[in-house]
Amino acid sequence: MRIRSRFCADLLLVGFVAAFSLTPLQAQSTESSLKGAAIQQRLPKRLVADYTYGSKYAIPPYDIAQIPFHKLTHINYASIPWGPDGSLQIPSGFMNPELISRAHAAGVQVLLLTGGDFAAAENDPHVLDAVIANLQNFVTANDYDGLDIDWEFPQNATDEHFFNTLMTRLRAALPSPRYTLSIDVAPWNTPFYGVKQLREKINYFNLMVYDCAGPWTSVGHFNSPIFWDNRDPQPSECQPGGSDQQTIDMFLKLVPPLQINMGTPFYGYLYPDINQLFGACPTGSCSTTFAQTYGKNIKQLINQQGWTRHYDSVAMVPYLLKDDGSPGFITYDDADSTYVRVWYSDWTRGVGGTFMWALDEDYDGHSQDLLDAMYRATIKGK
Repeated sequence: MRIRSRFCADLLLVGFVAAFSLTPLQAQSTESSLKGAAIQQRLPKRLVADYTYGSKYAIPPYDIAQIPFHKLTHINYASIPWGPDGSLQIPSGFMNPELISRAHAAGVQVLLLTGGDFAAAENDPHVLDAVIANLQNFVTANDYDGLDIDWEFPQNATDEHFFNTLMTRLRAALPSPRYTLSIDVAPWNTPFYGVKQLREKINYFNLMVYDCAGPWTSVGHFNSPIFWDNRDPQPSECQPGGSDQQTIDMFLKLVPPLQINMGTPFYGYLYPDINQLFGACPTGSCSTTFAQTYGKNIKQLINQQGWTRHYDSVAMVPYLLKDDGSPGFITYDDADSTYVRVWYSDWTRGVGGTFMWALDEDYDGHSQDLLDAMYRATIKGK
């Protein structure tokens, strides 16, 4: 299984690259405890939104005016990668002080979602120094509340050791409690993140329990099953951690439940070459499979335009098939499965919260069914 990179879509919109100064600024610590307390009182669990700057250029556009800040606790604003010299590559149109001011007014923290040339920083201490200083400077100069680090993916023990070094230094540069640090983890790749070491240095882990489906598979999997359906003929393409239940079971052995955020996708995948759940793709490769957002693509097909909704009572997620039996299989989440996923994670398993990729992807120009479902499930335990 491979997780699609959060940086790919954003970098298509880069108009220029700017390198930030290395001069660190003094962190403003006076607001730290107040912001955290306000968030905790407003929602009983974390509800974190991955929000891409490029969504304002989408059709329909999704910008600050569309964000329901009162339904969120944190925003991971995506994304600024660092280059091989440690400089920050800032896309044209990324800077958005109004996002931060409006979020703070609503008691919502804004974290910079970042990653980049990890190999360069791992192999050259001068590059690592530049990464740390540039991120510290950018966060403090622009009143961000911390960092969400996305590495796709550490691959060995050397990477694991470096990730621990990176997060140790970032915590020293952006101290708690003023600043929040989180990382994004692909469950199947857990051993190379050094989770037990990182739990002392970061606030929480965002577990990317999605992309079991995709063009890298050989059969039509569910994108993000809540529970594993043992009829799936190729579990190795998704395991370990192929479902929410399995991932939570695995991570509760490593970190306290309150340090876990479970991910939910606002998108799915269309397999154009198969006509059934778990169907095998021709030639053994599903390379023609592609992602579709819920709001702009999938929602309009549910029991319409020759498609019919089906439901897997084991995985507890829906899927679409063609009415006439012709090729076409769509794996996705709707409001019902999203509600169940968040409720199960937050209140049955007791984790600290949930997050989605990505905030705009269930927007149809008028409503956000999946975000509404997340919010309802989050506050249900009050």
